[in-house]
Amino acid sequence: MLGISARPVVEKVVAPLIARLARAGVTPDMITVTGTLGAVAGAVLLFGTGHLFWGTVVVTFFVLLDLLDGALARARGGGSVFGAVLDSVGDRAADAAIFGALVWWYSGAGNDRLLVLLALLCLVLGVLTSYIKARAEGVGIACNVGIVERLERLLLVLFGTGLMGLGVPYALHVGLWVLLAGSAVTVAQRILAVRRAVPAAVVPQSPQQS
Repeated sequence: MLGISARPVVEKVVAPLIARLARAGVTPDMITVTGTLGAVAGAVLLFGTGHLFWGTVVVTFFVLLDLLDGALARARGGGSVFGAVLDSVGDRAADAAIFGALVWWYSGAGNDRLLVLLALLCLVLGVLTSYIKARAEGVGIACNVGIVERLERLLLVLFGTGLMGLGVPYALHVGLWVLLAGSAVTVAQRILAVRRAVPAAVVPQSPQQS
């Protein structure tokens, strides 16, 4: 979730907590599952019912658990392939719940069709951003470029939602417009990065491949 430059600073701050969790027998997978379920529940139950500020507080708390699972895995001697996949799936589930709950609220009692459209577009572009990276890494190409990664997506949507919940007009509109533009640029950046990395490479196709 965090950018490369920020992660060492955060891990230094949470190091004492990581050490306690490791001694208590807490596993990275426990942290991942707890963070995912908490973020999904908070988004659905609070964002989905129009409690935007408190929804932001709850979702942010559980999303921040994503700072701990990787550090805890390293403290326990290294993570597992299953843990990495679980973490990625959890991230996608939390993102979908956040944007989906906003779509639910603003397509109903929230009554703002523009926010519905913006949230849907941001969700789709976020999925594309992650998929391009995963697909590229699957064929051996590193693809870490982009001005908007998951941290930036979460900051923009949660900050805008929280301010909207405090009564700041159009805060979420602004946040989602910025996120939409940045996500579109990021998708283009990643596609171009892959194209430049292997301009002549050909990946064999199979009937099951899509």
